[in-house]
Amino acid sequence: MKIVLTPDWFLGKDVLIDSFSFIILFVFFILCWRYYKLNKKKNFLYLGFGFLLIAIAQLAVVFTKLVLYYDTTFTQEIGQIVVTYKFVSSVDIFYYIGFFFHKLLTLIGFYIIYRLPIKKKSPGDFILALFFIIISVAFSININFIFHITVLVLLVMIISNYYQIYKKNKFANTEILIIAFCILALAHLIFIFSELNKILGGSKEYYGNIFVVANLIEAISYITLLFLIVRIKYGTEKKKSYGYNLRYVGYNPRKRRKD
Repeated sequence: MKIVLTPDWFLGKDVLIDSFSFIILFVFFILCWRYYKLNKKKNFLYLGFGFLLIAIAQLAVVFTKLVLYYDTTFTQEIGQIVVTYKFVSSVDIFYYIGFFFHKLLTLIGFYIIYRLPIKKKSPGDFILALFFIIISVAFSININFIFHITVLVLLVMIISNYYQIYKKNKFANTEILIIAFCILALAHLIFIFSELNKILGGSKEYYGNIFVVANLIEAISYITLLFLIVRIKYGTEKKKSYGYNLRYVGYNPRKRRKD
């Protein structure tokens, strides 16, 4: 038996949001890859790789939800929660593996983005972080709020890092990226409230609706990222010498440019 927090009227719409998120994240990866090919700066490659992992995570959850919602033998609605009854099969295994990799790739992707501005790096730091990420994912298989708390912590650290960058370079693109991360952090904070309300036995309709609000705010964060992509592309066409305007990756002591 698999329990989905999504209200019945929102089924399918959350898949569209996840699909939209995947497209935006993948396009951002392509943008970073193109800039890396032009300038050979590894920071852009790592940034793109971080977003690519999160994009693949979104794709994994899309496939998992499609199987859960539509590839079923019998579905019964109970209040605002959908409970799907299935025989033990490969579909059940796919369900757990799908959400496991969604959480694992998401956390690794955000960790890579967090580590980018940090000058001192060591393999031991990454191994230790990977260990705690795997533990977090393992414990969050049935307790989702642990996953959302971990993502929220990573996002807060990412925001802090890029705010320090913004104070030095004052680039508008850096500011937009920070705003996107802030909105995404808000979404995960609301996800936590929804999960806790469910665990504490709150109203099914109430925490289901909170879940929907969190999904919509998450979509807004990716719309903000889409705006940044369009802005970068526009800047590329109008200011050829500025490249792809992805200077928010590292510290830049040069004077502010309106890009």
